[in-house]
Amino acid sequence: MAANGMVDGPESPLLEDTVAGAVDHTGLPAKRSTSGGWSSSYFIIGTEVAERSAYFGIEANLVNYLTGPLRQSTAMAAKNVNTWFGITTLLPLVGAFVADSYMGRYRTIVIASLLYILGLGLLTMSAVLSSHNPSECQNTRKIMSCPPPQCQVIFLFLSLYLVAVAEGGHKPCTQAFGADQFDGRDSEEGKAKSSYFNWLNFCVGISLSVSMLTLSYIQDKLSWVLGFGIPCILMVVALLLFLLGTNTYRYSVKRADKNPFVRISKVFVEAARNWRLNPSSEKAIEEGAQGTLSHQCSPEFNFLNKALLGTKFSEEDGKACIVNEVEEAKAVLRLFPIWSTCLIYAMVLAQSSTFFTEQGMTMDRSIGSGFDIPSSSLKSFLTITVVLFIPIYDLVFVPIATVFTRKPSGITMLQRIGIGMFLSTISIAIAALVEMKRLKIAQEHGLVDMPNATVPMRVWWLVPQYVLFGLCNVFTTIGLQEFFYDQVPNELRSIGVSLYLSIIGVGSFLSSFLIYFIEKATGGDGQDSWFNDNLNKAHLDYFYWLLSGLNAVGLATYMHFAKSYVYNRRGVPP
Repeated sequence: MAANGMVDGPESPLLEDTVAGAVDHTGLPAKRSTSGGWSSSYFIIGTEVAERSAYFGIEANLVNYLTGPLRQSTAMAAKNVNTWFGITTLLPLVGAFVADSYMGRYRTIVIASLLYILGLGLLTMSAVLSSHNPSECQNTRKIMSCPPPQCQVIFLFLSLYLVAVAEGGHKPCTQAFGADQFDGRDSEEGKAKSSYFNWLNFCVGISLSVSMLTLSYIQDKLSWVLGFGIPCILMVVALLLFLLGTNTYRYSVKRADKNPFVRISKVFVEAARNWRLNPSSEKAIEEGAQGTLSHQCSPEFNFLNKALLGTKFSEEDGKACIVNEVEEAKAVLRLFPIWSTCLIYAMVLAQSSTFFTEQGMTMDRSIGSGFDIPSSSLKSFLTITVVLFIPIYDLVFVPIATVFTRKPSGITMLQRIGIGMFLSTISIAIAALVEMKRLKIAQEHGLVDMPNATVPMRVWWLVPQYVLFGLCNVFTTIGLQEFFYDQVPNELRSIGVSLYLSIIGVGSFLSSFLIYFIEKATGGDGQDSWFNDNLNKAHLDYFYWLLSGLNAVGLATYMHFAKSYVYNRRGVPP
């Protein structure tokens, strides 16, 4: 052993058992044999399962709560759900920034869990207030005839957005912290990390299938108070599970130099300062990069290479940017064409929690005699598809694809994302065809002016679009999780997960804006809007066809950027 306490021989068992860049709960270097791996990720997957069950127990049926006890119009409820869902999936950018820059992922998860429990507790209390409304208000068929007290509405949305803030810290850090338990530089653990996202979503899918069926039934048939109280209990279970694994986790060690956001921001600042400079030779770049050869720079975004040039400003700051810092900035910038071209996919995905649910409310949902399944429970077919297909994907599809592509993951991450985007275009087109059939049946049976009547069309017609949405999740959603986690710099892994979530969030906002403008454009002069509260007079089919066309354009644009994308770190598609 050397004088500085480090092991001399590279073959030393102690060195081989140590995970670089990670410590255990005592602050000592993490050992591969006693920390991390699947034994740690089980606690994190259990935490994620309980948290996702709590979240979707609220989100899946929220539109029915707003149009029911809160007596909002269909369009207003859809916009409120999309806005809340959008903010919920954008706030992870803030939570990830706090975790990666200051608090660390472990502490962020614990604090976010406590806020989560508080928010769900307040949401349950808001349902108690709703249950005390006068009976004549609860039984009226006129949606706006008896609006709820303003304080009740404020209390509801305050609790919902407190849940959104908690979700912003919990979601990106939990997924990234789970993947941190696998060392990508080790061949076995690297392969396990690739499967981690698949099996995480598999376990979450099982729990969602059960929770959405049971919680939707409880909320619709028994009590909204109980239906919101159970998710609060599930979140308490999630926090306890996470704390139980504390002694087994690996904790990432931050670099001692500048904050990663400061490093990346400085690249853009220095490149802007040197914008007008035109170096006459490679020597100027080498000097600015402090002796580092310019050929180490990737060929993309060459304007950022100007950050390597020393100026009086960089001298005052202490030093010019180095090649590694420029490459970090390029890695982040390289993601945005992929990010932006996936937004329309997210707009399509948002419909499964809003208009799909409203469609189901108008159809024949009876099973046997006297039992109607909740329309929101149809979303369980989405999660059931995920649960059934993930093992097929991981155990059958990947090995077969590997034979042809010679890639360990079968297909590249971007190919996986593109397949799901193609399926989403087909899915929303099928949704349009089903809605056309529903409207035709309503017209044939004289139900156009009877919004509360059941259209004699079985609700199972909606199942194919939910199943295809499930396949989209297996390909695109899980692919986006792995892609953005893998392609950001190591210290920004939480930010990587939040970038994936922000796609879903911005897509929901865009869906809300599109609904707003279409409603204004089609509902004037006494005409029936595409989103009329009476769905038998509405035209959701037109909206779905519009989304299908937009998604096809988005897919073509995505394929253009994906074809030229250069993968980070390994240099070749995984």
